[in-house]
Amino acid sequence: MDERERFQKGMEIRRAVLGEAHVDRAQAAQNELTADFQDLLTRYAWGEVWARPGLPRHTRSLVTIAMLVALNRPEELRLHLRAAAACGVGREELREVLLHAALYCGLPAANAAFRLAEAELLPKGPGPEPEARRGDEP
Repeated sequence: MDERERFQKGMEIRRAVLGEAHVDRAQAAQNELTADFQDLLTRYAWGEVWARPGLPRHTRSLVTIAMLVALNRPEELRLHLRAAAACGVGREELREVLLHAALYCGLPAANAAFRLAEAELLPKGPGPEPEARRGDEP
């Protein structure tokens, strides 16, 4: 596969996982400083690693979420929490990955991840605010 084909494959996977709107915004926002990074990201993260046959997207999504919890990368975690459904990840699986991360990444990291997941995935509407539901702090 040449670099052009790798970019095209990466763009296809990136759009499938993150959504058309997100990728369109990222592409529109690129400039002379970030264009090469966007190209690298698309070719290698999405066109090379996410395209490998060794793990299904579902598993890659769960692994990515766990690593983002460990690295304390809330912006990327928020993005991948929203994208997980496109990879076939259910809420129960997300809950289990975040609980598992609590053991290996620490309770504060998992607590922050649960708050992000709650904000991104639970319906917004009538009822108690997330703080009142969580009950993790006095």
